[in-house]
Amino acid sequence: MSFDDYARNWDTDKRINRARIIANEIEKVIQGSKEVSAMEFGCGTGLISFNLYDKLKKITLIDSSKGMIDILNSKIKRYKVKNMITKCQDILNEVDRFDIIYNSMVLHHINNTEEIIKKFYELLNNDGYLIIVDLNKEDGKFHKEYPDFNGHNGFEQEELQDVLRRVGFKNVGSKTIYYDTKIIDGECVDYSLFLIEARKF
Repeated sequence: MSFDDYARNWDTDKRINRARIIANEIEKVIQGSKEVSAMEFGCGTGLISFNLYDKLKKITLIDSSKGMIDILNSKIKRYKVKNMITKCQDILNEVDRFDIIYNSMVLHHINNTEEIIKKFYELLNNDGYLIIVDLNKEDGKFHKEYPDFNGHNGFEQEELQDVLRRVGFKNVGSKTIYYDTKIIDGECVDYSLFLIEARKF
């Protein structure tokens, strides 16, 4: 999937409302602190972080899609947000360290899940939080309209928790936080999202 192609029309009402709900759940974990730095990986147009930027000292937003970053930069300029920094790059090139790393609906696009989680662990400061929001395991209908999609059809929460623990994360837990439907080829498809949280000590 080329997210550059979708960037300009990405901020639909449904995605905006979903981002607000997800951000509220993330805030419950981090409990808002203007003394910590955060990174959103796979930030897209920044829908999640625009609900969190006033609760954190600094947010670095990383995405490999130039189209998404261009839209995000225009929004940052329009709303005069001072503590959001954007980077159009692969996370494997990132060298800064963060107190919090979060992402939403990104992991299922990445084939090597454990490799990226190891990178998250490397980039977190001690006592740091990792928060992942993604699809619960489904039968493949969610991406049926994208024939070039070659990622995961969601995740089993327990299996992903095991990966996090294997990498070195502690205090790992998860819960389902969001239920919705989408119409695909005339069919109403149910889906749900989970939030998994973990700490680096």
